[in-house]
Amino acid sequence: VQLQASGGGWVQPGGSLRLSCVSSGIIFGNYAMGWYRQAPGKQRELVAAISTAHLTKYADSVKGRFTGSRDSARNTVHLQMNSLKPEDTAVYYCGGSGYYSDFTASGDTVNYWGQGTQVTVSS
Repeated sequence: VQLQASGGGWVQPGGSLRLSCVSSGIIFGNYAMGWYRQAPGKQRELVAAISTAHLTKYADSVKGRFTGSRDSARNTVHLQMNSLKPEDTAVYYCGGSGYYSDFTASGDTVNYWGQGTQVTVSS
């Protein structure tokens, strides 16, 4: 199983980035997908999760700014991040798991992880 994340980088406050995560080795349509982030000195936290039926849930801190989506034709999950703030700076990780409920606040029950992509928001 491989989850390959991309799309991170540096952006000024108020800017946008789109993260993508391509999966292989799993039947994409059978897996819930999601994104977590971890900032220096902080615990990993759930950012967004997308179920196989395209249900979504978001951290309160990103609601209205971030949008998660999945493209089954390309085995890819995206995270569109708008109105970025300095506090969004973190390493972002995509995850895949057999159940939508696996995407808890900590992510301890998520089955598979990508390698992480750095997002830096600063002026």
